[in-house]
Amino acid sequence: MNIYLQKRRWKIALIMIASIIVLASLWFTNMLVRQFAENERTNVNVWANAIQRKANLVNYTNRFFELIEQEEFKRAELFAETYKRIERESNSKDITFYAHIIGDNTTIPVILTKEDGSIISSVNVDPGEEQIKNIKDFNLTEFKSININISPNEKQYLYYSKSTIYSELERVLDDLIESFFSEIVENSVSVPVIVTDSLLQKVFAFGNIDSVKMSNPEFVKNTIHEMDHENDPIKIKLPNSGNAYIFYHNSSLLTQIKYYPYVQFAVIGLFFFIVYLVFNTTRKSEQNQVWVGMSKETAHQLGTPLSSMLAWVEILRMKEADEEILLEIENDLSRLQKITERFSKIGSPPNLEIQNIVTVIYDSIEYIKRRASKKINYKVEPEKDSIIMAPINKHLFGWVVENLCKNAIDAMNGVGKLEIKIIDVSKYVILDFKDSGKGIAKSNFKTVFDPGYTSKIRGWGLGLTLSKRIIKDYHKGKIFVKSSVIEQGTIFRIVLKKTL
Repeated sequence: MNIYLQKRRWKIALIMIASIIVLASLWFTNMLVRQFAENERTNVNVWANAIQRKANLVNYTNRFFELIEQEEFKRAELFAETYKRIERESNSKDITFYAHIIGDNTTIPVILTKEDGSIISSVNVDPGEEQIKNIKDFNLTEFKSININISPNEKQYLYYSKSTIYSELERVLDDLIESFFSEIVENSVSVPVIVTDSLLQKVFAFGNIDSVKMSNPEFVKNTIHEMDHENDPIKIKLPNSGNAYIFYHNSSLLTQIKYYPYVQFAVIGLFFFIVYLVFNTTRKSEQNQVWVGMSKETAHQLGTPLSSMLAWVEILRMKEADEEILLEIENDLSRLQKITERFSKIGSPPNLEIQNIVTVIYDSIEYIKRRASKKINYKVEPEKDSIIMAPINKHLFGWVVENLCKNAIDAMNGVGKLEIKIIDVSKYVILDFKDSGKGIAKSNFKTVFDPGYTSKIRGWGLGLTLSKRIIKDYHKGKIFVKSSVIEQGTIFRIVLKKTL
């Protein structure tokens, strides 16, 4: 008993130590993960702030270009007014001042036409377009027009476009925006990122995400939702696009490190589980070999003296010894032969036959009654003439019944009540052995079947171990402690199948 108590204590101690090691490992790894996550978030915040500052720069540049565009429109209006003044005052005043204003225009493309579209003059247009006579033949995609009322009966139109300087600056702005998006998607912190419009419908750019997956709208929608749940998006304002949002994930490295402790724990647990299975299987195999070897050797050692004793009984009978004494000796020798047969069957495939369980139980009880305390009250249900059939090996199963009865008698110190109830259910036969003994602690319900466990000073602790082996391994049934109360009694239950 002390062996199993110490074994249980060692198990608890080892489990506690292993748990402390695992928890310490998880805590330390999680601490490293948190530190790494904080560093990465710091890097992401630095990157996000840089993106925001660059977005502000882009917006400022765009507003500056808008101011330039407004100023050029004002200059175009000035040109229109100048042309109008020239037409009205060419015969009355000095027009040198107006001519000077027009002559200073070296950047803005301007075309002056009559009402019918015929070109009067043009400046700063492409050389190939200077020979065009009518405005209808011009590509007016980028041109705007101003109506010049020379007189109530005469109208002229001034067409103007962006200046060459403005067009160059606009290309610079486009390059700046393109560079801005490139910096977002090729960020130094290497996090998956998506830039969308304010309605989350249009994707302006993305980075560190599989482009094939990004072609799937459902994947894009789910990814944006996950990013929004994981990190607050960065709001920026883009030229000509309004508000935009930058969504981003944690980096794949952070995600891997985050789940690493659990993977580590699972791998270590799997390793220890496999090691446990291997050693447990090896231990059981060694126990089986020991059991079989001891049983075979015991049967062999008993066989020779039994044969000799049977011969001596016959010699005594020939010498007319007391027949009653000889019959008792023969009964004991028969019992020894049965025990020898039981030991010889350990380790060999059992021969199961359909037997009446009730008869086997009553026969075993009768044998126990003749050799046990007379202060034990036996009760068996159902009656002796009942029939409940099940496949058993009569010799081995009788051994189990005797072991359970002897243990019950020992637990009651030879005084008490032993009840055996045989229950016939649809596919099983259930046997309950109930005593009024000292009971078993709940923590020992399984330990009582371990070899060497005993509550008796001179016990070997093998009876229940053999019983479990016979029921579980040979009869494919179950044996266990159904219930027990200290100082009130115990119920052992056996469950057997009715079919092979």
